[in-house]
Amino acid sequence: MGAQLRVYKRRIRSVTATKKITKAMEMIAASRIVKAQRQVAASTPYATELTRAVTAVATGSTTKHPLTTEADAPARAAILLITSDRGLAGGYSANAIKAAERLAERLRGEGKEVVTYVIGRKGVAYYGFRERKIADSWTGFTDSPTYADAKRAAAPLIEAVTQETAEGGVDELHIVFTEFVSMMTQNPVDDRMLPLSLDTTKDEEGKGEILPLFDFEPSAEDVLDALLPRYVESRIYNALLQAAASEHAARRRAMKSATDNAGDLIKSLSRLANAARQAEITQEISEIVGGASALADATAGSDK
Repeated sequence: MGAQLRVYKRRIRSVTATKKITKAMEMIAASRIVKAQRQVAASTPYATELTRAVTAVATGSTTKHPLTTEADAPARAAILLITSDRGLAGGYSANAIKAAERLAERLRGEGKEVVTYVIGRKGVAYYGFRERKIADSWTGFTDSPTYADAKRAAAPLIEAVTQETAEGGVDELHIVFTEFVSMMTQNPVDDRMLPLSLDTTKDEEGKGEILPLFDFEPSAEDVLDALLPRYVESRIYNALLQAAASEHAARRRAMKSATDNAGDLIKSLSRLANAARQAEITQEISEIVGGASALADATAGSDK
């Protein structure tokens, strides 16, 4: 019985130590969410206005450009998947990977070859374990991305978009990331970055915005060439910030659940330990009473 009590006490100490770790991770994630939310709020207006500028140029010119021109028969599509570098965030990375897999299946159903780019160790590990080819990957910055990270990831994508498909280029560019809605809601989404849909800019009532006419110098094509890298970089940066905020929120929620479960387990183990200690005390009392009764019987027998 004493051995069982020691087992319970050892498990209680172990779970208590785990609870302290998960509680600390929950507090760290909660503190990082605020910063991530501010970064998302700061980057979204820039990305939105840049999209409006690109849309204005595209609607005001007849120039064929990878930003706005649909291929007659698109053959290759690139997918940029954003996952996390670290675990302990619930189903955050798994949900993003599932969204990317659904998108890839749909694109293949349309007869397109899919080229995959991955950000985050979880995504790299997923494709590596299944021995699936990845065109390029980046790791080490998913929880705190910078614009330089987005620029580094955008470079090969821009190069692929501007190349002919026969030379390894792509006709479409899609991005899959987790959109931060609130502390409790984060949704994996897939969005086509290129070619740009000209009806993406809406007014406050949801109607198509009437854009002004522009004169372009030196030419509309040169303007689009200048805007292309800025547009892709800003969209990727905003997606990275959204994903970082979602990752912190998912990790906070997962760690809070783990902390609560650890507390419940400690209570359960404490009750079992108390029951084992009470059973041990009862057994010892029974042994003492039995020993005293046997001694009394022996003494009474010797007196006769």
